[in-house]
Amino acid sequence: MIAFLAGAHVVDLILVIVAVESFALTLHWHMTRRGIAPAMLVPNLLAGALLLLALRFALSDYGWPWYTACLAAAGIANVADLRQRWR
Repeated sequence: MIAFLAGAHVVDLILVIVAVESFALTLHWHMTRRGIAPAMLVPNLLAGALLLLALRFALSDYGWPWYTACLAAAGIANVADLRQRWR
């Protein structure tokens, strides 16, 4: 169990949980039209998923361009999320 938590596979589990969460929230919104609209969720979930992917690449000893690209894309998604929420 300790090896699983210390390795990169725990990030895979978290990414699956994020995917299931986004699916459930989208399904709930489409069925009830209550909660957060999927278009409002996408930039936020994308930024988080890209940060997790960068962590996954770093823990798996990928080269620096891989996780740097994920961090840059997460920053762009974060700016898109902020722009969407700015009032």
